[in-house]
Amino acid sequence: MPELPDVVVYVERLAALFAGRRLDEVRLRSPFVLRTVDPPLDAAAGRTLRAVRRVGKRVVLALDGDLFVVIHLMIAGRLRLRRASARPGRDALAVFRFGADALWLTEAGTRRRASLHVVQGDAALAALDPGGLDVLTASPEAFTAALRRERHTVKRALTDPALFDGIGNAYSDEILHLARLSPVIRTDRLTDEEVGRLYAAARETLAAWIGRLRDEVGEGFPKKVTAHREGMRVHGRFRQPCPVCGAPIQRVVWAENEMNYCPVCQTGGKVLSDRVLARLLGRDWAGWGLRGER
Repeated sequence: MPELPDVVVYVERLAALFAGRRLDEVRLRSPFVLRTVDPPLDAAAGRTLRAVRRVGKRVVLALDGDLFVVIHLMIAGRLRLRRASARPGRDALAVFRFGADALWLTEAGTRRRASLHVVQGDAALAALDPGGLDVLTASPEAFTAALRRERHTVKRALTDPALFDGIGNAYSDEILHLARLSPVIRTDRLTDEEVGRLYAAARETLAAWIGRLRDEVGEGFPKKVTAHREGMRVHGRFRQPCPVCGAPIQRVVWAENEMNYCPVCQTGGKVLSDRVLARLLGRDWAGWGLRGER
């Protein structure tokens, strides 16, 4: 799933390329992607794109008349920049035409999870906001309050969109490795010093990756949006050496979730158990135990 750094760069490049231009046409190629009926999607056509915003992991096209088209890419959704004359492929769910240019909403695979909402007014847009804290603008006190609001594993807390804004599996792994914290330690067991390390690591990680992705895209448009990127410390690096200590990176996979971590830097040399994971994890991954080296 595209996370905060990817969505920030999407928003910036969409604004640079399309803000101030007329949205001439919206073509829906999959009826299942549209999750609202009032206002109708056709109401967006003919309006000028005034701004592009981010709401959590959602991309928001702000049009004339306080009309908002809200795009949630979920896991496999992506945005593609194409010529308006190009023929959309089977993976295209919707096409937004701006003159000779077009923005495609695509989704790989057969499971249709990406979504479009069309809403009228700021209140309706706010209703789609999960409410998580923006770590990059938050004070240490606000971060601590959000982290301790509920009793979760720290991995679960970081990826809860109602607590923190835009962080998912990939960047939570990176943050926790930099902070030298176990992903399964409970938030109510963190010391003040550990919370401070986590706050600093979250801000450093997200800011660094936003900067890196900006540099990669330049004046173009994102073409390779992925959760596994060259240069990540632990995410997607199962069995590869930790960049700090050299120990093999370990991984736990459950359903469509995963966590990657260094057992030396983060869990005191212990490997987290993934045995009977679906039964143990539950909603909050509470059952993660520890066992010896595999």
